[in-house]
Amino acid sequence: MSDLRDLYQEVIIDHSRRPRNCGPLARHNHRAEGFNPLCGDQLTVYLKVADDIIEDARFEGTGCAISTASASLMTEALKGQSTAQAEALFAAFHAVLTGAPAPPDAVPLGKLQVLAGVQEFPARIKCATLAWHTLHAALHDHAPAVSTE
Repeated sequence: MSDLRDLYQEVIIDHSRRPRNCGPLARHNHRAEGFNPLCGDQLTVYLKVADDIIEDARFEGTGCAISTASASLMTEALKGQSTAQAEALFAAFHAVLTGAPAPPDAVPLGKLQVLAGVQEFPARIKCATLAWHTLHAALHDHAPAVSTE
């Protein structure tokens, strides 16, 4: 268990200090904003989707280490996925973090599984899921900012 916790911490630290896919995406065709009023995290998710495939995903904003790491890991996982696969990944990720039953068609989380350690800190679950709720809004072109409240 200690090794898993160490890995969790290393990945969170790495992705929060050196986030991947951070910055605006000039030629996006889906975009949404998200806000976590509990800790002040704010981010924007940009997607370039063509023929139902996410060709590129980026984010920008400010947030805590968990929020930033989650957004970074999420954008890495999304590239090359269909929008349906992205929705399935969102559902599986959300179920793992909230302790809800896994959806019947749950997909493997791969590297995202390291964020499951957030379950130990219920107040931080909203930090980890903010990017994902914002992704969901971007996929559905939801205009108002998404809130974790």
